Amino acid sequence: MWIFDVLSCEQDPSSFGKSRFHEHDLGLGYDDFATCEPEAFKMAPVDNPRQFCIDMKKTDQCPGLMDFKKGTTTLGFVFQGGIIIAVDSRASMGSYIGSQTVKKVIEINDRLLGTMAGGAADCSFWERHLARLCRMHELRDKEKISVAAASKLLANIFWQYKGQGLSCGTMVAGWDNKGPSLYMVDDAGDRHKGNVFSVGSGSTFAYGVLDTGYRHDMSIDEAVELGRRSIYHATHRDGASGGVVRVYHIHKDGWTKVIAGEDVSKLHYMYAEQKGCKGTE
Repeated sequence: MWIFDVLSCEQDPSSFGKSRFHEHDLGLGYDDFATCEPEAFKMAPVDNPRQFCIDMKKTDQCPGLMDFKKGTTTLGFVFQGGIIIAVDSRASMGSYIGSQTVKKVIEINDRLLGTMAGGAADCSFWERHLARLCRMHELRDKEKISVAAASKLLANIFWQYKGQGLSCGTMVAGWDNKGPSLYMVDDAGDRHKGNVFSVGSGSTFAYGVLDTGYRHDMSIDEAVELGRRSIYHATHRDGASGGVVRVYHIHKDGWTKVIAGEDVSKLHYMYAEQKGCKGTE
């Protein structure tokens, strides 16, 4: 039981997926601290899971189960005051809206945040696994893991499962001894560092607002408003994005949840009123 104490999850072990999966079945037991190997996670009993899903969809034998069309909008950008992370909260499968309250920001530790776009199960599981690895690094080396190292760990995991059907488009953001850093990591194991990223089906709409309003010398209030406005416009134009807007600010002392959840429908009328409109045009 000591591992639950050092990982600070003795009250809620399900935060690392234990309630949904048995650790012996996964090969990811709590006493196994090594980075997972490809054979550690049980795959579907077919040669190529990704191609199997494609072939099954073509047969039209189970159209609903094979409809993996997903949608979301997440964004992050670096500015003089740190990093802003903003996300929506809708989970969808095709035209079906599964949830309007999904938490798409994973709080890895008190200085690191991860976002999720793609398959909710894939992103949630592996970013929580990343949180465990980061915690073990801290206990072993007596220092916080760097943002670069954390993002590399996640990229290595995704690379091991390349071509196996994972659906993840994530950002890893945080503040370490080198200052603020923002990385984008996808399910092919690609990893990129940058100042402005948006991931998801609504990212093209979010980029339109970001590219127009982004400045590195913004104040914190201006940066928060840019993140909120970008997510709102993406949800307005992208049917797979919606729910509420959540905004986090990463700074030298950690991160702060600036907007816990603001309904995009209310933002629609608020922004319309600012332009002298009713919002029904």
